[in-house]
Amino acid sequence: MTAYEKLETRARRLYVLGDALGILSWDREVMMPDGAAPGRAMQMATLLKLRHELQTDPAMGELLDAVEAENLDEWQFANVREMRHGYLHATALPGALVEPLEHARSECGHTWSKARGDNDWAAVLPKLEKLVALARDAGKAKADAMGLPLYDALLDEYDPGRRSAQVDQLFGELEAALPPILDAVLARQETQPPVIWPKGPFSTERQMALSKRVMALLQFDFHQGRLDVSSHPFSGGAQGDRRITTRYDEDDFTTSLMGTIHETGHSQYEAGLPQKWAHQPVGDNRGMTIHESQSLLFEMQAGRSREVVSHLAPLIQRELGGEGPAWEPENLIRLYQHVKRGLIRVDADEVTYPLHVMLRYRLERQLMAEEIEVADLPAAWNEMMQNLVGIVPPNHKDGVMQDIHWYEGIFGYFPTYTLGAMTAAQLFATLKKAVPDVMTQLEAGDWSGLIGWLREHVHGQGCRLSSDELIEFASGAALSTAPFLGHLKARYLRDAA
Repeated sequence: MTAYEKLETRARRLYVLGDALGILSWDREVMMPDGAAPGRAMQMATLLKLRHELQTDPAMGELLDAVEAENLDEWQFANVREMRHGYLHATALPGALVEPLEHARSECGHTWSKARGDNDWAAVLPKLEKLVALARDAGKAKADAMGLPLYDALLDEYDPGRRSAQVDQLFGELEAALPPILDAVLARQETQPPVIWPKGPFSTERQMALSKRVMALLQFDFHQGRLDVSSHPFSGGAQGDRRITTRYDEDDFTTSLMGTIHETGHSQYEAGLPQKWAHQPVGDNRGMTIHESQSLLFEMQAGRSREVVSHLAPLIQRELGGEGPAWEPENLIRLYQHVKRGLIRVDADEVTYPLHVMLRYRLERQLMAEEIEVADLPAAWNEMMQNLVGIVPPNHKDGVMQDIHWYEGIFGYFPTYTLGAMTAAQLFATLKKAVPDVMTQLEAGDWSGLIGWLREHVHGQGCRLSSDELIEFASGAALSTAPFLGHLKARYLRDAA
């Protein structure tokens, strides 16, 4: 057996362990009884420790050195490159941190899930302080090993090769451009017919039935997947086992429906990865900027378009039993393209969404750099919300406690949401040129042209290319703010939707 073949065998074992952790994590968020949290934390910590030991085995490093002498094709070479990246991250993290960090993540995340509903910052504060201290230790260890600033070492875990200097440049361009666009959109809305908001209640059962109908339209395979409810929508599961969740508000069906479309975009990306390379690093997703681009392309670029909303309007009306002007396509288009200064990131429109992400990006950088402490977060959050979005949360659950990420030890992820939105706009503009009748297809309820193009140009590429190389391969240009800003102006400041 060659060094490369031995590496593939090790990678396959790692991915099987990763699949098991994915299912355990989904179960923890969706189905696990409260009293089972300590046991589940121990299970996950043990599996993570075993996975870390396999990843950091010195024999892995020896095989990575030995494979240099072998003749590899393009995909094999990329596979080894990704193995090296994973090995570097794994060996940079001290084994003694693995179990305590996972225990702290499980404990803090479980506490947050109850404390958020109770608006109880005091309950989660000590858990988050402990978790942040461990996350800083992990970040410092990775930064030292990789020769990177601490935050860049964390960012690299979620978007390999991405650096904060590039993020700062792109976000700086957005911050300069978005306020005048937002003001102009809000002023324009004042001249248009007001949105009529459909009146509930809309039962969870009927909303879930609607979600499943729309997922089927988006070619979600229920033979290998399922939809459930959680406090925060997410997509997870394992190879050939796709699981997504959404949350329902019986007074407002709009957020759950778009949340479902968003998570279906994530799931379709995973379903379209190259099966030949399943359970190998090169066959994995390309990181969270690309992942978020797929969910946001489904939800924002396509899902909120005039064509898609027009097609969905009769289905929404039928499944939810609505009638009257509020349920007409033109009103639903205005509803789904409505812009406002809101509190909640996951419910935000395309224009204000990047401002929510900038807030989190800046705060977590300051937090990891020890420029602010956990106890300072609520006040810092409120001040930055006022400065960026122009609104202040009335409570913690709609402010600093609204997202699960920090409470599960996820730092370095947030920038990928807006990088993903920019990528989605750039890819969708290219797709519309490559498939000229794609909007007509979508208006007829046919997503095959859209999904087929993504399968070829994004999904099927796996990790053959870096994130920026993949964006340029698929769109013909480097990542830029121009397509995203152009999309906002076209949709919200001209008659085209």
